[in-house]
Amino acid sequence: MTLHGSVSALNLNWHTGILDGRKLQSSLGYGYPNCSKQTNALAFRVSESMGHALRIPLGNATKTRMRTAGCPLQVVCVDYPRPDLDNTVNFLEAAYLSSSFRNSPRPARPLKIVVAGAGLAGLSTAKYLADAGHKPVLLEAREVLGGKVAAWKDDDGDWYETGLHIFFGAYPNIQNLFGELGINDRLQWKEHSMIFAMPNHPGEFSRFDFAEVLPAPLNGMWAILKNNEMLTWPEKVKFAIGLLPAMVGGQAYVEAQDGLTVQDWMRKQGVPDRVTKEVFIAMSKALNFINPDELSMQCILIALNRFLQEKHGSKMAFLDGNPPERLCMPIVDHIQSLGGEVRLNSRIKKIELNNDGTVKSFLLNTGEIIEGDAYVFATPVDILKLLLPDNWKEIPYFKKLEKLVGVPVINVHIWFDRKLKNTYDHLLFSRSPLLSVYADMSVTCKEYYNPNQSMLELVFAPAEEWISCSDSEIIDATIRELAKLFPDEISADQSKAKIVKYHVVKTPRSVYKTLPNCEPCRPLQRSPIEGFYLAGDYTKQKYLASMEGAVLSGKLCAQAIVQDYELLVAREQGKLVEATIS
Repeated sequence: MTLHGSVSALNLNWHTGILDGRKLQSSLGYGYPNCSKQTNALAFRVSESMGHALRIPLGNATKTRMRTAGCPLQVVCVDYPRPDLDNTVNFLEAAYLSSSFRNSPRPARPLKIVVAGAGLAGLSTAKYLADAGHKPVLLEAREVLGGKVAAWKDDDGDWYETGLHIFFGAYPNIQNLFGELGINDRLQWKEHSMIFAMPNHPGEFSRFDFAEVLPAPLNGMWAILKNNEMLTWPEKVKFAIGLLPAMVGGQAYVEAQDGLTVQDWMRKQGVPDRVTKEVFIAMSKALNFINPDELSMQCILIALNRFLQEKHGSKMAFLDGNPPERLCMPIVDHIQSLGGEVRLNSRIKKIELNNDGTVKSFLLNTGEIIEGDAYVFATPVDILKLLLPDNWKEIPYFKKLEKLVGVPVINVHIWFDRKLKNTYDHLLFSRSPLLSVYADMSVTCKEYYNPNQSMLELVFAPAEEWISCSDSEIIDATIRELAKLFPDEISADQSKAKIVKYHVVKTPRSVYKTLPNCEPCRPLQRSPIEGFYLAGDYTKQKYLASMEGAVLSGKLCAQAIVQDYELLVAREQGKLVEATIS
């Protein structure tokens, strides 16, 4: 096996660093800088994830397809209609918040707001500030949009991503965002089911099918009651009784469970350990990449509350292609159409302060100084902590961030020399000790569709013990697990399906690790530093550390800035007066 390449970011060859949407389509497909090997995988350079690729020669075996720009994709994926989400309470609440920016009075003097980080939180912040009539300047350290939804294209034209991203019906702010951008058709909705592998019956799956004719929560209860492979009737009854306080107590009860792990809560409620093993190991790893003996029960209850209380809450959709082009670029185009600016290759070196401790400017690695009327940090919490000024570190608002630490995660992509038969056009819960969820992206995603070869995208979690391992070690471990899921098609020695190539993307610090008692440490978007704000899924909002949480945090951050408009204008006028006097 020979090293094919290793990348961390796209080479977009910007001269000024200002993003030009007209050039993106062609630029994304070409040259890649090599990453230097890291001796310590937990050491990371600001928001870097690392992607590694390996190609395996196959002699006369089927080669990876080459996709050309002039050859349209022939898609045969069978998708389901978009569910009726628009009249749900949560969707309407999200829609109202979106409309508040468009309908707010136009500012007499638009604010220049400097936003660090072009993940979904930063993109959302900039988008809604632009909607409110302000002029965001969005700075991204890397050469690729998306943050935790970033993706790269290899030399064959195949994309590989930071994570396996699923869009739920219970994501009202995400769903509104797609509608506002006019890209609802880019979500590929799947049948309303949750599908779990059966470790004791290799190659078999167990399904939870949600009846379309039933309202919530009856459709969820019916799905659980119909499934007899994973839980016995006595276990179902005990689980249902254990959940009653959460269903009756609502959000207040859910938040009060933050101090318990999933495992501890289940035992406290009299739910058998086998329920945790059969269902909630897989669910915990899917939600936060850790096991139920670590995960706060609040995280599970938030998800269950959405899934059980909303008819289409657990219905899933895949994006129809790579996130930078299919999701992030429409947001960038919208921001730029309203006078905002998006710049790549703009890594922040230092937050420079005024004498009163407020932000004076952002100093970039290039030496450029960026000034604004207000400043937003929309990076992962670990990046913020690295760049936090010493003057701020003892302020309680920032000191509490010490407990919020990103969790390691690894995303694996494997191209095979044939089409695997034992898979679905859906997300699959592996129930493997090493793997979380996976999907055959050659079936589930239009842009990645291939009638002849499967490409499995898998989330390798928990990853803390593996993040420093070599790619080949991770692939070997993955194949051993896949041999259990595909016993008739995959073997550890590759005597059956053969690997054509693979990509391994390591994120040493992903979403914050949702341990017990972390909730009080999550900061509000408005900081105690006048003119400085935070956005990110780790900030205070009612959803999980997720894409939905990131987008909502951006809206709440933008809302805080709009509310502070008069204060921010007065602050800038005061600075001008001081400068004039001096």
